Amino acid sequence: MTSANDFQQFRDFLEKACGIVLGDNKQYLVASRLNRLLEQERIKSLGELIARIQANPRGGLRESVIDAMTTNETLWFRDVYPFEVLKTKLIPEFIQSNPGQRLRIWSAACSSGQEPYSLSMSIDEFERSNLGQLRAGAQIVATDLSGSILSAAKSAEYDSLSVARGLSQDRLARYFDAAGPGRWTVKQPVRSRVEFRALNLLDSYAGLGKFDIVFCRNVLIYFSADLKKDILKRIHATLKPGGYLMLGASEALNGLPELYQMVQCSPGIVYKAR
Repeated sequence: MTSANDFQQFRDFLEKACGIVLGDNKQYLVASRLNRLLEQERIKSLGELIARIQANPRGGLRESVIDAMTTNETLWFRDVYPFEVLKTKLIPEFIQSNPGQRLRIWSAACSSGQEPYSLSMSIDEFERSNLGQLRAGAQIVATDLSGSILSAAKSAEYDSLSVARGLSQDRLARYFDAAGPGRWTVKQPVRSRVEFRALNLLDSYAGLGKFDIVFCRNVLIYFSADLKKDILKRIHATLKPGGYLMLGASEALNGLPELYQMVQCSPGIVYKAR
């Protein structure tokens, strides 16, 4: 049984560690995600867990807890329209405004790699339909705070359940190689555009450089309003003038009109950096 004090301690730890804000009624979520880890470590309560982490903050337990609590559920070409907007609007605008330059995209909170690899496939599809237009190519920087999930993303290997979620048979055949029974690996040309880096969105973005487009989708919903605003301001600082921010389908940019202009795409919305 988790005491109210233990649960509050855990909520404080999680928000400080990675920005996630847990509601008052999320005890069941915490229990469902941590039960196996607590059993493995022979830890009897959240209070004992926090004490163990505080005693050894650089140990593996802290990262294991963050891994368990961050949502790594994802799928290919999630919501579809962002990738169509990329091909029909954002890339053509980039080419017109920046002839001969390399396109740079940041996939923030990339999880197990489906988003950045979907972006890379979309870029390939654009290039096939518009030969020679994106002459300098593209780079996708994909970041996540979880070391273990980044390792899985870098391996670019997925099982039959994973590839069934949002991936057409045509794209599976074109962009994947068979890697054994029920397993597929993303082909090297798609992988070559993607560079994975460990990054907590609470930390500095200075080492990332400047981007033409940022995909930060389905992650800000877990943060407090103040932290969300801070992250959006710092993302703006990574965008080149006129660059675009793509949020998740259920997310909206409320406020910050001095930094972003909302652009209707039918379907979908993107935010243009002022």
